[in-house]
Amino acid sequence: MDKNKNSRNRANDGDDKIRRGKRPAKKRVCEYCQGHIDHVDYKDAERLKKYIAENGKILPRRATGLCAEHQRDVTTAVKRARIMALLPFRGE
Repeated sequence: MDKNKNSRNRANDGDDKIRRGKRPAKKRVCEYCQGHIDHVDYKDAERLKKYIAENGKILPRRATGLCAEHQRDVTTAVKRARIMALLPFRGE
């Protein structure tokens, strides 16, 4: 009985799992910086749709590949476009 009790409380350090090497993710370049676009326009719904998931959520920076400044601008533009009914609040 003590043997089972000790095996349950033993810390799992991950040695029993197969370790596979992960390739580093491809570095994405900010579309707005690359295209020298100064202003993120909330009326450009087609471009903003790329930064929204199917369920209507705004995608995070690690998924969009935008820089921090443009990710903030895109978030504000998406919220404005939703209020103006250019984009849906929920997925279609």
